[in-house]
Amino acid sequence: MKKCSTLLLLLVLFIFKTNAQQSLRSRENFCNDWKFFLGDNASANLNTYDDASWRLLNLPHDWSIEGKFDEKNPAGIGGGALPGGVAWYRKSFQVTAEFKNKNVFIDFDGVYRLSEVWINGHSLGIRPNGYISFRYDLTPYLNYGDDNNNVIAVRVDNSQQPNSRWYSGSGIYRNVWMETTNKIAVDQWGTVITTPQVSEQSAKVLITISVKNSDNKKNEVTVKTSLMGEEGKLISATSSKMDLNVDSKKKNNTDL
Repeated sequence: MKKCSTLLLLLVLFIFKTNAQQSLRSRENFCNDWKFFLGDNASANLNTYDDASWRLLNLPHDWSIEGKFDEKNPAGIGGGALPGGVAWYRKSFQVTAEFKNKNVFIDFDGVYRLSEVWINGHSLGIRPNGYISFRYDLTPYLNYGDDNNNVIAVRVDNSQQPNSRWYSGSGIYRNVWMETTNKIAVDQWGTVITTPQVSEQSAKVLITISVKNSDNKKNEVTVKTSLMGEEGKLISATSSKMDLNVDSKKKNNTDL
């Protein structure tokens, strides 16, 4: 039990390779400068596809709300009486050479619905549900360098109507993010914090951290955890070492 006047206000987590500090992850808003086409084209997933005539827009975006209200639309009154259909989004971007030793992910906060995502012509997966967030690993398929383009293509199919008891909208209607990490990093949703014992005088804090090693070699890492108070004062700190095999994930449990 650690005495603290203010319950868990700031938790700072660091991961180090032995004798070498690693830079923190970066998370970039990836919502600007997408190309949009309302309709379907089987070749739109290819880098060579010409999208010059497509509409330029920023996300989030809902194409249904731009349509005409009509009670005869397949979504019906319950779905807002607006059209669904199929549409595509594309975005071109560069990845600098310094990211070759990093992991690069794309996170979609929500796409309605039945989406499929491609990077440089490689299908990353299909997500039928329109409300849950999802992530894909771009790392194996990226072209690096300022002179090399990468193309993300997203096909969204909201043609199977009705499929909701309320207005759902259509398209990439939530934010998109690009996240970059080291080969050894805290996994996505990899930090779980609980406070099983709390009183006015003290609190017990339990922390479970999932650390992932996507490096091509075994590594020893040190996980350092610090608990800070309201004014930035250190309340408690701990560190522990763990061995990570190639392409593995391990949990570290800490009691503060």
